[in-house]
Amino acid sequence: MMFAAGTTVKGAVDDLDVVIQTLEECGFSHDRFYIHCDGALFGLMMPFVKRAPKVSFKKPIGSVSVSGHKFVGCPMPCGVQITRMEHINMLSSNVEYLASRDATIMGSRNGHAPLFLWYTLNRKGYKGFQKDVQKCLRNAHYLKDRLHEAGISAMLNELSSTVVFERPRDEEFVRRWQLACEGNIAHVVVMPNVTIEKLDFFLNELVEKRSTWYQGNVQPPCIAAEIGKANCVCALHK
Repeated sequence: MMFAAGTTVKGAVDDLDVVIQTLEECGFSHDRFYIHCDGALFGLMMPFVKRAPKVSFKKPIGSVSVSGHKFVGCPMPCGVQITRMEHINMLSSNVEYLASRDATIMGSRNGHAPLFLWYTLNRKGYKGFQKDVQKCLRNAHYLKDRLHEAGISAMLNELSSTVVFERPRDEEFVRRWQLACEGNIAHVVVMPNVTIEKLDFFLNELVEKRSTWYQGNVQPPCIAAEIGKANCVCALHK
């Protein structure tokens, strides 16, 4: 079973304690389930958010993974997976020409990635990451509020810095801002490099373009099914 710490599109965070409690109440002993905690984006932000679920190997989880190139900002794709020794021993195999045991599928990895990850962790430190997390969450709320003020349907999951809103009708605008879209929605993942000035620039351009997309009888789409009625400001749910 996978515990998601920030789903890809909407940034939802599962409640780990509720997952474990539900499994136990259904009669599953700890040796009958395996929980992987996928913290690709939000895994390194969660320790700095008071209300976030606490992920710990004191709980009956099997593994945790985080990315180094997302929130941390390493210049190349990289990640870290931590698991229990019993699982490593099951997967490990002898590599004769290296005279060692290896537990990874690929066998070899980019040697620069751990150096960049180590450098970034040491340079920023606990207080640096705490400051970055606060900035991301604050700016995400700013973006969501500004979208609502402009009459644009938008949603921000609690504990997340991913703002979901109605998909722009202009594909050139989507490409220009490199927006990730799915169906009728798009999202902005607010990271430490995203400033209020950059958000204002994006918002001003979106509002200006949007005024040309919806004229006369052409109305913005209802995306209540994707983001909930409370977050949708279409003609039906205003």
